[in-house]
This record gives sequence, C-alpha cells and structure tokens, in this order.
Amino acid sequence: MKQTSMKKMLALFLVAAMMLAAFTACTEKAPDTVSSPQVTAEQNVSTPDKKQETDNAASEEPVTINFWHHYSAQSAENETLMNVLIPKFEEENPGYKVNAVSHEWADLHDKILISASSNTLPDVARLDIAWVPEFQKMKILVPLDQQMSDFDAVASQLLPSAMSTGMIKGSCYALALNTNTKILFYNADALKAANIEVPKTMDEMYAAIKALSGTNEKGQQVWGLNEPALAGWNVLPYIWSNGGNITDEDCTTASGYINSPETVAAVQKLVDMYANGEFTGFNSGDIPMTDGFGTGRYMMLLEGPWKTAELAGAYPDFNYGMSEVPAGSAGSISVLGGEDIAMFNTANKEGAWKFMKFMTSEFAQEEMAKCGQIPVNTTALDSDTVKNADYAPFLKAITTAKARPTVASWSEIDNALTVAMTDMIVNGADVQSTLDTLAGTIDALLAE
Repeated sequence: MKQTSMKKMLALFLVAAMMLAAFTACTEKAPDTVSSPQVTAEQNVSTPDKKQETDNAASEEPVTINFWHHYSAQSAENETLMNVLIPKFEEENPGYKVNAVSHEWADLHDKILISASSNTLPDVARLDIAWVPEFQKMKILVPLDQQMSDFDAVASQLLPSAMSTGMIKGSCYALALNTNTKILFYNADALKAANIEVPKTMDEMYAAIKALSGTNEKGQQVWGLNEPALAGWNVLPYIWSNGGNITDEDCTTASGYINSPETVAAVQKLVDMYANGEFTGFNSGDIPMTDGFGTGRYMMLLEGPWKTAELAGAYPDFNYGMSEVPAGSAGSISVLGGEDIAMFNTANKEGAWKFMKFMTSEFAQEEMAKCGQIPVNTTALDSDTVKNADYAPFLKAITTAKARPTVASWSEIDNALTVAMTDMIVNGADVQSTLDTLAGTIDALLAE
C-alpha cells in the first residue's frame, strides 16, 4: 500500500517537473515574441506606402471624356471617329478614355437642354453653329479664351471665318470643327446653248436668270433661279454681296441695317424676279431642288457641297458647273455653315481641352476631310486630300463667307425674317415698309 502511494506521488512529481520544464521553455522563447511588435511596427510603417501605391494606381485609371455629337451612327464620319480618331487620341493621352455618343441632330439639341437642367451634361459636344449663342446665354459653355492659357495658339491654326461662329460678346465659346458654305451651281448645257458666260457678278447672274427663264422645248416652264426657302441661309448671300446686312457688326441693332438702301435693293431684286417668273422653289408643291435642277427646270441655284453627292446619285449624267457666288458691290459673300466643338462648364476641363485640340489638329481634320468634311485647320486645308476633294470648289468661298448673327435669339429672328420675305416676295408687300417693321421686331429680340 505504501509502495503504491509512493509510486503515485512519484508520478505526480514527474508530471509537475515536466510542466515546469515546459513553462521554462516557453519563457525562454519570450524574446522571439517580444520582437513581434517591432515587426508589426515595420509593417505599420510600410502600410501607408502600399496604400499610396494603391491610391496612385487608382488615380492612374483613365479619366472618361464624354463626347456627344450628331455624326450619323452609320456614317463614314462616325466610323472614322470611332476607329481612327479616338484610338489615336487615347494612344497619345493614356490618362484619358473617350465615350462618344451619337444623337440625331434635333435630338442632340434637346438632350443638351434637358441635361443642363439636371446637371448631367457631357464634357464636350459637337454643336451646330446656330446653337452656340443659345447655350452661351444659358451660361453652360466655357469661355475658352478666358480659361485656356494656350487658346490663342490653338485658335491661330483655325480658319478665322469659321472661328467667328463661336465669338459672342467679345469672348470665344467654341472652336470651329468643320465648315461649309454655298456656291453657284449652273446648268452648263443651258448656258452654252444660250451663249452665256458663267456669271461673275450679281448683275451678270440676274441677266442670265432672265435670259434662261421661260419655257423649254417641251413647253414646260423653267426658272432661272431656285431657292428652296426664304430664311437667312437662303437670302443672306444676295443681301450681303450687295452691301446690305441684318444687324450691325456687334449684333446689337437691326435698324439702319435690315432696312438700309442696300438691303432693300437686294430684296427688291428677288421680289421682281419672282413676279417675272424667274425665281421660285419655296412654295408648297414646287419641284424639289435636286429634281428641278437635274431635269433642267431650274437653271441656277446656290447650294452646299452635299449637292454634288445628291446629283451624282440621282442624275449622274447631268452636266453642271460650279462657281463662286457672283460678286455684288460688296464682293462675293456667301453664308457660312458648319459645326463647332464646345466644352460645358461641368467638364473635366483639362481632358476636354486636350480632346478639343486633338479634334481640330491637322491629323484629325485631314482624316475627317477624307469623309467629306471641309476642315477648318489651315494646314489641313492646304493638304492634297482637301485640294483633290469633291468640295474643292468651295474652299475659296469659305474664306469670305459670313456667319449668321451669333445671338441667342437668332431662331426667332430667322423666323421673323422668313415671314417678312414671304410677305414681300410671294404676297407683294412693300419692301421698304416691311423691312422697317422687321427692323423694330429684330431690335426687340436683340434686346431680350
């Protein structure tokens, strides 16, 4: 019994000794454990660096530039934009991506109006030149000459006449992007048969219009001149070339300009030609322009570069020629069309400006020129691509063409002008008194 108890006590002693040894062993490991805070401290010191690397990586994610435009989704222009220009821009500017969205022309205008009210505007948009004053009045466009330090250097590379479309009250709110204008299209065979030279002056054109009007060998009436409407786009070349105008240079008043002797004389000429059966195309039911010209019913017209493609498609064998708008007392002055590229005031301005400069660069402009867009970059205008293009006859005209008044109320002014022109030309209203009344109407619209 005693032996058994002694054995148990011995066993307990051995267990206790082993536990003490184990405890001692753990205590001797303590220096390794104490060193852990030092390792942790080093890790804590390095953590901000790793976080910074993560933040830097995040900051290097490309910034998206949203670009709205109205290049048709199926057009050559849109294909060039998506497959040539944007990839090139992103390659040259790895910190940026471009999200380009195509809208129908009218839809784009309305979309911008809606987005302005909800503060969801894009960074950049391709705008019809007539929209720029409207959006400037809404205070949603960036005044580029005030906020972009290299504006002058960029603007100096672009066609001055086209750049005028973005100038409003002494500041520039857009860069010219592409341009167009109208020149004289004439029936070459008809002029040759009548032994008439291509008119170089307005007086020569009016004489040719008179000589070519009447009836053809089929007994059909033919007209020397066609215009499909009586808006500013249609009548301004006649008024400007004769020394008339709509407003003063600063677009502050119409009185003394829209009703000046020069404007009255130009409009009276259109009135007389219509009364004599020499001028038509703007009445409901009149022959459409392309059909009337291609079938020999209209002998001359002022139109843009798109007309060449229309004629090639519909009347490929029709023999016609093109020449500058005949010069009046003030010279040959056509009306300027086209689009601008503008930045909204909610944009990523650095990225938006980079993209705008790229789109007006020689490279981008020449690429778009291959699709039929008349460039505004003066170096691109001098390229063989442009010189050999179908629109080459328009290149001289764009240097002297004028933009319609860059005012927010232009749409209302144009509507009033169209109503007055219709009243004078179609209804025979007195020209001077009608233009006097129109001057007061436009003055009120300019004052708004």
